[in-house]
Amino acid sequence: MPGQRRRRQRQQRHDERHRPECVPGRWEPLFETQGHTELQQFLRRFQEEGRVTDPAHVRIDTLCGRLTHPTTYRVSAYVPDAETPR
Repeated sequence: MPGQRRRRQRQQRHDERHRPECVPGRWEPLFETQGHTELQQFLRRFQEEGRVTDPAHVRIDTLCGRLTHPTTYRVSAYVPDAETPR
């Protein structure tokens, strides 16, 4: 299809500029649990509520445990810094 490559490249450049790493901000923890089923339930509710529209702004960390500490799952959302007025 004519122009498809150009549209795809434009979209990729836009996505690269607007990645969470390129926008000043911080990761804010929303939920932490040791149960995998609780994590799945939270993510399902989180998606149904539509609280975050871009999946790139949600991070799931798995903190691996050993014998003394169980495995923990943490869900964080990226919160951009408030822009300073000029």
